[in-house]
Amino acid sequence: MPSDSDSPAQEQSAALPYESRTIALVGLMGAGKSTVGRRLAEKLGRDFYDSDSEIEKAAGLSISDIFAIHGEEDFRRGEHQVLKRLLTLPPHVLATGGGAYLNADTRALMRERAVTVWLNADLETLWRRVQRRDTRPLLQRADAKDVLTNLLAEREPIYSQADLVVRSKDGPHTNTVNAILKALQTWEPA
Repeated sequence: MPSDSDSPAQEQSAALPYESRTIALVGLMGAGKSTVGRRLAEKLGRDFYDSDSEIEKAAGLSISDIFAIHGEEDFRRGEHQVLKRLLTLPPHVLATGGGAYLNADTRALMRERAVTVWLNADLETLWRRVQRRDTRPLLQRADAKDVLTNLLAEREPIYSQADLVVRSKDGPHTNTVNAILKALQTWEPA
Protein backbone atom coordinates (compact mmCIF):
# COMPACT_ATOMS: atom_id res chain seq x y z
CA MET A 1 0.00 0.00 0.00
CA PRO A 2 1.41 3.45 -0.89
CA SER A 3 2.40 5.73 1.96
CA ASP A 4 0.66 9.05 2.62
CA SER A 5 3.69 10.85 1.20
CA ASP A 6 2.93 9.28 -2.19
CA SER A 7 -0.57 10.71 -2.42
CA PRO A 8 -1.20 13.21 -5.23
CA ALA A 9 -2.43 15.83 -2.75
CA GLN A 10 0.98 15.87 -1.07
CA GLU A 11 3.06 15.86 -4.23
CA GLN A 12 4.76 19.18 -4.75
CA SER A 13 5.22 20.43 -8.26
CA ALA A 14 8.85 20.78 -9.15
CA ALA A 15 10.06 24.35 -9.49
CA LEU A 16 10.96 25.45 -12.99
CA PRO A 17 14.64 26.40 -13.39
CA TYR A 18 13.96 30.09 -14.03
CA GLU A 19 12.13 30.49 -10.71
CA SER A 20 15.41 30.67 -8.77
CA ARG A 21 16.94 33.30 -11.03
CA THR A 22 16.50 36.93 -11.91
CA ILE A 23 14.99 37.53 -15.33
CA ALA A 24 17.17 40.12 -17.08
CA LEU A 25 15.75 41.84 -20.14
CA VAL A 26 18.37 42.94 -22.64
CA GLY A 27 18.16 44.68 -25.99
CA LEU A 28 18.46 47.99 -27.72
CA MET A 29 16.83 51.19 -26.51
CA GLY A 30 13.18 51.20 -27.47
CA ALA A 31 12.79 47.42 -27.26
CA GLY A 32 10.38 47.83 -24.33
CA LYS A 33 12.52 46.46 -21.53
CA SER A 34 11.20 48.81 -18.83
CA THR A 35 7.53 48.68 -19.78
CA VAL A 36 7.47 44.93 -20.39
CA GLY A 37 9.66 44.33 -17.34
CA ARG A 38 7.23 46.07 -14.99
CA ARG A 39 4.33 44.04 -16.33
CA LEU A 40 6.29 40.78 -16.25
CA ALA A 41 7.30 41.41 -12.64
CA GLU A 42 3.69 42.09 -11.69
CA LYS A 43 2.54 38.89 -13.40
CA LEU A 44 5.25 36.85 -11.61
CA GLY A 45 4.80 38.59 -8.25
CA ARG A 46 8.43 39.74 -8.26
CA ASP A 47 10.17 43.01 -7.61
CA PHE A 48 11.16 45.07 -10.65
CA TYR A 49 14.37 47.03 -11.09
CA ASP A 50 15.37 49.27 -13.97
CA SER A 51 19.16 49.53 -14.09
CA ASP A 52 19.07 53.03 -15.62
CA SER A 53 16.87 54.29 -12.77
CA GLU A 54 19.18 52.63 -10.24
CA ILE A 55 22.22 54.26 -11.87
CA GLU A 56 20.52 57.67 -11.73
CA LYS A 57 19.73 57.18 -8.04
CA ALA A 58 23.30 56.12 -7.26
CA ALA A 59 24.87 59.00 -9.21
CA GLY A 60 22.32 61.68 -8.37
CA LEU A 61 22.32 62.57 -12.06
CA SER A 62 20.30 61.68 -15.15
CA ILE A 63 21.81 59.24 -17.64
CA SER A 64 22.18 62.12 -20.12
CA ASP A 65 24.04 64.19 -17.52
CA ILE A 66 26.31 61.28 -16.62
CA PHE A 67 27.22 60.89 -20.31
CA ALA A 68 27.76 64.66 -20.72
CA ILE A 69 29.81 65.16 -17.55
CA HIS A 70 31.70 61.88 -17.19
CA GLY A 71 31.50 60.25 -20.63
CA GLU A 72 30.30 56.87 -21.77
CA GLU A 73 33.28 54.93 -20.42
CA ASP A 74 32.68 56.08 -16.83
CA PHE A 75 28.97 55.47 -17.26
CA ARG A 76 29.64 51.87 -18.35
CA ARG A 77 31.87 51.25 -15.31
CA GLY A 78 29.16 52.53 -13.00
CA GLU A 79 26.53 50.55 -14.87
CA HIS A 80 28.49 47.34 -14.31
CA GLN A 81 28.76 48.05 -10.57
CA VAL A 82 25.03 48.72 -10.26
CA LEU A 83 24.17 45.54 -12.19
CA LYS A 84 26.61 43.55 -10.07
CA ARG A 85 24.75 44.74 -6.95
CA LEU A 86 21.30 44.13 -8.45
CA LEU A 87 22.26 40.59 -9.45
CA THR A 88 22.94 39.71 -5.79
CA LEU A 89 19.32 40.43 -4.83
CA PRO A 90 16.64 37.72 -4.59
CA PRO A 91 15.13 36.76 -7.98
CA HIS A 92 13.42 39.72 -9.61
CA VAL A 93 12.83 41.17 -13.07
CA LEU A 94 15.57 43.48 -14.31
CA ALA A 95 15.45 45.87 -17.25
CA THR A 96 19.00 46.63 -18.35
CA GLY A 97 20.30 49.57 -20.33
CA GLY A 98 20.83 49.01 -24.05
CA GLY A 99 24.61 48.75 -23.75
CA ALA A 100 24.82 46.78 -20.51
CA TYR A 101 24.95 43.35 -22.13
CA LEU A 102 27.90 44.40 -24.28
CA ASN A 103 30.22 44.26 -21.25
CA ALA A 104 31.73 40.75 -21.12
CA ASP A 105 31.96 40.81 -17.31
CA THR A 106 28.32 41.84 -17.02
CA ARG A 107 27.28 39.11 -19.48
CA ALA A 108 29.19 36.54 -17.41
CA LEU A 109 27.41 37.67 -14.22
CA MET A 110 24.07 37.47 -15.95
CA ARG A 111 24.81 33.97 -17.25
CA GLU A 112 25.60 32.90 -13.71
CA ARG A 113 22.71 34.57 -11.88
CA ALA A 114 19.95 35.33 -14.36
CA VAL A 115 17.94 34.17 -17.32
CA THR A 116 18.63 36.69 -20.06
CA VAL A 117 15.83 37.55 -22.47
CA TRP A 118 16.62 39.56 -25.59
CA LEU A 119 13.66 41.72 -26.54
CA ASN A 120 14.33 41.77 -30.25
CA ALA A 121 12.58 44.56 -32.16
CA ASP A 122 13.06 45.58 -35.79
CA LEU A 123 14.58 48.93 -36.70
CA GLU A 124 11.33 50.68 -37.61
CA THR A 125 9.69 49.67 -34.33
CA LEU A 126 12.72 50.85 -32.36
CA TRP A 127 12.86 54.12 -34.28
CA ARG A 128 9.16 54.89 -33.66
CA ARG A 129 9.59 54.19 -29.96
CA VAL A 130 12.83 56.10 -29.32
CA GLN A 131 11.44 59.24 -30.94
CA ARG A 132 8.94 59.51 -28.06
CA ARG A 133 11.74 60.50 -25.64
CA ASP A 134 14.61 62.90 -26.20
CA THR A 135 16.68 61.61 -23.28
CA ARG A 136 18.73 59.03 -25.17
CA PRO A 137 22.33 60.29 -25.05
CA LEU A 138 23.54 58.17 -27.96
CA LEU A 139 20.82 59.63 -30.20
CA GLN A 140 21.43 63.33 -29.49
CA ARG A 141 22.62 63.84 -33.08
CA ALA A 142 21.17 64.91 -36.40
CA ASP A 143 21.81 61.44 -37.86
CA ALA A 144 20.06 59.64 -34.99
CA LYS A 145 18.36 57.03 -37.18
CA ASP A 146 21.71 56.12 -38.77
CA VAL A 147 23.21 55.80 -35.28
CA LEU A 148 20.35 53.52 -34.23
CA THR A 149 20.77 51.45 -37.41
CA ASN A 150 24.49 51.02 -36.71
CA LEU A 151 23.93 50.18 -33.04
CA LEU A 152 21.44 47.49 -34.01
CA ALA A 153 23.85 45.96 -36.53
CA GLU A 154 26.77 46.05 -34.06
CA ARG A 155 24.85 44.75 -31.05
CA GLU A 156 22.65 42.02 -32.55
CA PRO A 157 25.42 39.38 -32.49
CA ILE A 158 25.95 40.03 -28.77
CA TYR A 159 22.25 40.23 -27.88
CA SER A 160 21.76 36.93 -29.70
CA GLN A 161 23.85 35.27 -26.95
CA ALA A 162 20.93 35.76 -24.53
CA ASP A 163 19.28 32.65 -23.13
CA LEU A 164 15.96 33.45 -24.80
CA VAL A 165 14.91 35.63 -27.73
CA VAL A 166 11.44 37.16 -27.77
CA ARG A 167 10.15 39.46 -30.52
CA SER A 168 9.04 42.87 -29.31
CA LYS A 169 6.40 44.18 -31.68
CA ASP A 170 3.96 47.03 -31.64
CA GLY A 171 0.73 46.07 -29.96
CA PRO A 172 -0.30 45.25 -26.42
CA HIS A 173 2.66 44.71 -24.10
CA THR A 174 0.83 41.73 -22.65
CA ASN A 175 1.63 39.88 -25.89
CA THR A 176 5.36 40.26 -25.23
CA VAL A 177 4.92 39.39 -21.54
CA ASN A 178 3.02 36.23 -22.49
CA ALA A 179 5.68 35.29 -25.04
CA ILE A 180 8.36 35.62 -22.34
CA LEU A 181 6.34 33.53 -19.89
CA LYS A 182 5.91 30.83 -22.53
CA ALA A 183 9.63 30.82 -23.37
CA LEU A 184 10.57 30.62 -19.68
CA GLN A 185 8.55 27.43 -19.28
CA THR A 186 11.01 25.54 -21.47
CA TRP A 187 14.24 27.28 -20.47
CA GLU A 188 16.99 25.05 -19.08
CA PRO A 189 20.31 26.33 -17.71
CA ALA A 190 23.28 25.66 -19.99
